[in-house]
Amino acid sequence: MREPAKRFEDLVVWQKAHQFVLAVYRLTQSIPRSEVYGLSSQFRRAAVSIAANIAEGFRKRGRADKVRFLNIAQGSLEESRYYLILANDLEYGDVSESTRLIEEVSKLPGGYMQAIQNSDS
Repeated sequence: MREPAKRFEDLVVWQKAHQFVLAVYRLTQSIPRSEVYGLSSQFRRAAVSIAANIAEGFRKRGRADKVRFLNIAQGSLEESRYYLILANDLEYGDVSESTRLIEEVSKLPGGYMQAIQNSDS
């Protein structure tokens, strides 16, 4: 059996989410300057929210609180998915890396939530 994570950085779900944030920052550098307060800002905020909510939820004591923060992360994940579609449709850059990463990230929170709900602590 796997040893429980001691820090949020130990969580695979957070590691993948962080990789997605870095990819979004790289992608948004190619978005036109006119979008600095629009799509770029919103996309970065949503991507950061995924990893930040996973990190914040990690330290919450109750299962319900932990799961709530993961659910917020899932909402930000879907918001980010839309921004990827928009950036692609507006031809603002190559979204392939970010798309691959968001697909990896999106598979993980549900399993982590299930593990929390089934845990003894």
